[in-house]
Amino acid sequence: MDKLIEVQTEAYGDIKISDRKKVSLTGIKKLISFNPEEFLMETTLGVLVIKGYGLEVIKLDTTEGLLAIKGKVNSLTYMDGNKNKDTSIIAKLFK
Repeated sequence: MDKLIEVQTEAYGDIKISDRKKVSLTGIKKLISFNPEEFLMETTLGVLVIKGYGLEVIKLDTTEGLLAIKGKVNSLTYMDGNKNKDTSIIAKLFK
């Protein structure tokens, strides 16, 4: 009997925003930190920061890589990995 095995070799990630009030994401590896104004997460495509206000987790499933957030979304930014001291994640965490 033949077995079919699928292996995903490329990074993936989808972001869906509904009326700036709900964000659904795939490709989530780890939710690093969150509060009502900012979510910081590691995704398959890099570190992502979502800023807004009244932000809350609706659903988090790191096994499937899913995250849903509700609240007013003002910005989504991927951190590009520059070693610039002012913009590094480590520098921001220890300010």
